Amino acid sequence: MMPAKAMLLAAGMGQRMRPVTDTMPKPMVKVGGKSLIDWTLDSLDAEGVREAVVNVHYLAPVLVKHLAGRTQPRVVISDETEQLLETGGGVTKALPLLGEKPFFVCNCDAIIHGGTIPAAQRIARAWSDAFDVVMLVHARETAYGFDGAGDFFVDDNGRMTRRGAAASAPYVYAGIFMIHPRAFIGARAEPFSLNRIWDKALAADKMRAVIHDGRWFHVGTPEAIGETEALLAQERQGIE
Repeated sequence: MMPAKAMLLAAGMGQRMRPVTDTMPKPMVKVGGKSLIDWTLDSLDAEGVREAVVNVHYLAPVLVKHLAGRTQPRVVISDETEQLLETGGGVTKALPLLGEKPFFVCNCDAIIHGGTIPAAQRIARAWSDAFDVVMLVHARETAYGFDGAGDFFVDDNGRMTRRGAAASAPYVYAGIFMIHPRAFIGARAEPFSLNRIWDKALAADKMRAVIHDGRWFHVGTPEAIGETEALLAQERQGIE
């Protein structure tokens, strides 16, 4: 089941990317000649997603202008210029635009490459109506640009456990998941993190992980731009 719609989280302030983001929103930062948000939109388009809801806040007119000519997928703006709602509140506000069926939610600071199955397909194939969330994760040891301790443990059935007090966890959230709107029942369009929604789904055993087996690049700092471009160039040349 491939969702027809996706939500792109593009409203953040891009603090870790400064000074690059002094004059442009983080999703417009170019990597390999293409903006981060277009990397995400192109991959969704390739998998048949027809409409992308994009929330905007920081330097919103700049991003809106950039997206104005985009037709595949069609872009709909969710305006958060009056109040930044964080990840959970941002999706909650956009629910009327996203409809009643499951949809993707995507970060705009990751480039997901390759794999035996494209990331969106991998998630959609794993979907069951018994779940509220299916999330793509990537092995921490091969997560380019990621310097954290990891996010989740994942068993053979895709069940997820947070790192908690452990020194590290083997998998990191890879910036895309599929979710059913019912997961937001009771949520309000106010600032809160998607972690609240995930924790509720985890507690109800309604969340699963699928593991990306291609390459994954987190572009969170100015230094990561050049590093990612070099790795992508190596990939194009067939160099491991």
